[in-house]
Amino acid sequence: MRWTLKPKPSEDKVKHLAQALNVEDFVATLLVQRGIETFEQAKAFFRPSLDHLHDPYLMKDMNKAVDRIEKAIKNQERILVFGDYDVDGTTAVSLVSSYLKTYYPHVATYIPDRYDEGYGVSFKGIDFADDNGFSLIIALDCGIKSIDHVAYAKDKNIDFIICDHHRPGDSLPEAVAVLDPKRKDCNYPYDELCGCGIGFKLIQALGSNRNQTITDLVPYLDLVAAAIAADLVPMTGENRVLAYFGLQVINSNPRPGIKALIHQIKKQTLDITDVVFIIAPRINAAGRIKHGIHAVELLTEFDFEQAQQFASEIEKYNSDRKDLDKHITKEAFQQIEKNQEQERFTTVVYQEDWHKGVIGIVASRLIETYYRPTLVFTKSGDKYAASARSVKGFDVYNALEACSQHLEQFGGHMYAAGMTLKEENYSIFKEAFEKQVQETIHPDLLTPEIEIDAEINFSDITPKLIRILKQFEPFGPQNMTPVFLTKNVKDTGYGKKIGGEEEHLKLFLKQNGSEGIPAIGFGLGNKIDLTSDQKPFQTAYSIDENEWNGKVSVQLRLKSIQ
Repeated sequence: MRWTLKPKPSEDKVKHLAQALNVEDFVATLLVQRGIETFEQAKAFFRPSLDHLHDPYLMKDMNKAVDRIEKAIKNQERILVFGDYDVDGTTAVSLVSSYLKTYYPHVATYIPDRYDEGYGVSFKGIDFADDNGFSLIIALDCGIKSIDHVAYAKDKNIDFIICDHHRPGDSLPEAVAVLDPKRKDCNYPYDELCGCGIGFKLIQALGSNRNQTITDLVPYLDLVAAAIAADLVPMTGENRVLAYFGLQVINSNPRPGIKALIHQIKKQTLDITDVVFIIAPRINAAGRIKHGIHAVELLTEFDFEQAQQFASEIEKYNSDRKDLDKHITKEAFQQIEKNQEQERFTTVVYQEDWHKGVIGIVASRLIETYYRPTLVFTKSGDKYAASARSVKGFDVYNALEACSQHLEQFGGHMYAAGMTLKEENYSIFKEAFEKQVQETIHPDLLTPEIEIDAEINFSDITPKLIRILKQFEPFGPQNMTPVFLTKNVKDTGYGKKIGGEEEHLKLFLKQNGSEGIPAIGFGLGNKIDLTSDQKPFQTAYSIDENEWNGKVSVQLRLKSIQ
């Protein structure tokens, strides 16, 4: 682990903010690091409000999108709501279709088959629309590069409205409306919304025609919060407001489908981490193992008993997904260990019978162990298909682009991508990718980094600090859980390894005569020798609350020990 202390912001800014908010300097430091420098900005951060959401009509083409939908309703046209098979796509389709159906019946949904059609808008989906009399397709979380598909639909007299958040290419599809804040000619004030977030802005605009206020649309925010959490978009600006109120809906009055998922996991209150690790994988499992439409059925079902039936089916898909993930990861480890004849800058593995729906998860698992840009290949028809994952700070999309002469197709972004290639090009591509990474990656990026927000003493961990830190939630990219450094720490002698394979570490820590604080270090069991015999050490950690038998106590979640 590389420990990196975040640069200290300007002392004047910190002092000024600490004074204005009546908080310790290091708390003000945490805020300034997040771009919060004034009392007003802090107030908006600590007290998210639906009033902070922007006018949806500030988004380029929003008026065109609304006019076309209203025209379709007036003329009794059939509308097809189309979206990708992941969490962002299926929640977006569920949101827009369920909203439209509250006042218009001729609406249907379509999710492409992951294996038969692949990612994004498909010709098969357009043929389905044509065969079934749909004249308008609303594409969510995809479509920004679907120039040929939109042209194909146009020839069949089918109009497209595209709601996407991915980066556009050099030209846009000839759709009736293209809603994407990342368009160069779009001046919308916030460009980090996810696909479901764009869908929410669309219903916000449609709602204003029906005299609905933002309060009327709050029940849809459970879907938006799930998508924001799963898609790992920045937890800033509008996303933070939408996630904050979406979590309230999830915990107070979620739609039956989400309620059924929560009912199965038997957890009282969910935070954003629970949404990322418990809710999102279950929604995703439908598209990975069976078909994404099952997630839409769950999320749009309004009968709780039926939703419970759907949720138990999805629980089965998720269980299958876990088994596959475990099995394939084990096989990938064996392959790497067997072929580890030289130090490589990449991890690339292939086996023809690996399940295409879980190779992205396996790539992430391999990074946890080997910490290299990683590609996991499987056979897909007569081609090889792969999922790519990257390490922090390295753009795997750019690396693939540099080797694209060996690929049939590829797409994605900095940290995750997908590709296909011909079987005969696999070996040559594998070496070209290794060479490209070797020449462009900074060696430091091959060691995992812990970013530390501030150095503090245990005496700084007060009930007031814990109350303030709770108000930093929901956490996510660009607003991560603060990580602290404390030096000259000792275990009180009760330290032990725990877990089935003794892989975790449980300690009771003191510093300079402070009261002991319980601490848990997941995956740190092998560090116990550093903490034994009252030896002083330093630790990087976040501050957690542990609930046991109805009692809440402070616990440190250790990230690393030196």
